[in-house]
Parts: sequence; structure tokens; C-alpha cells
Amino acid sequence: MAEQIRNVFISHRHEDDAGLTDLKQLIQQHGMTCRDYSITADNPNNAHNEQYIKSEILAPRIRLAGCLLVYVSDRTRHSEWVEWEIEYAQKQGKRIVGVWARGDRDCELPAALDRHADAMVGWHGESIIDAIRGTSGAWHNQDGSMYGYRPIPRYSC
Repeated sequence: MAEQIRNVFISHRHEDDAGLTDLKQLIQQHGMTCRDYSITADNPNNAHNEQYIKSEILAPRIRLAGCLLVYVSDRTRHSEWVEWEIEYAQKQGKRIVGVWARGDRDCELPAALDRHADAMVGWHGESIIDAIRGTSGAWHNQDGSMYGYRPIPRYSC
């Protein structure tokens, strides 16, 4: 099978940048490459005005992405930026997929993710890819066990 390329925006806390590298490698090992439009230490945002950051930096990147991945760690729950990115992606009609950070336990979902996610998956490459493609609405617990499903919308990334 030929490798697939998807445009994604990975919403996360900057303290979790290292986990994004692992996430993208896991996805690539299962046959998909993600063009990541998010802001990281390697791709920093040096602006200071919150409105400018949202309208001129984050919003265009989220619009370019076919899917918003949310990297869920114990630090994600209280991030106003993650909440804003999820809400904005939802308003743009983007597929929203949460991915539990590998090894984290007892994390709580950001409220916007709990409301708007199309899927919430564990640290399993095939599950992540199925969720990105829109062929799964699975909800996994942090340990990877099944929690339930949400209906699969008509769109996919």
C-alpha cells in the first residue's frame, strides 16, 4: 500500500513537544505521514498578542489541516490554548481526534475535546490512523481498552 499523507494540526502543550515526535513516528510506522501545522519549539511562534496569534497564526494553520489531533497528557486539561484550538476546529467542521499520550494515566480530557471529539484513541498506530481517516469513531480508555463509539460523520481527513 502506498504511504498516505495527511495535513494535521496537533493541539498540545509545549511541554509535550517530545511526545509529538513519537506520535508522528508511530503514525508513519503504520503507513501514514502527517504534515503537522502546529506550533512547537522547532517551529516557534514569537508573537505576543493573543488575538494576533489566534487569527493570524493558529487559525490559518487549523484551516489548512484536514484533522485536528489533540495530544492528551496530564497537562492538557487546563490549557486555554488547547480549548480554543478545539473550539475553532469544530467551528471549521474539522475532524477532531484525541490521542492519549503514551504512558500517562489519570488524565482528564479538555472539556472542548469531550464535547467535540469524533474519536478518542489510545497509543495504537492503526487506531490513530483509522480515527484520522474517519473510518472509526472509537473511544478508548487511557489503557487502550474500548470505552464506546461515537457515530462516524460523513467527512474524513
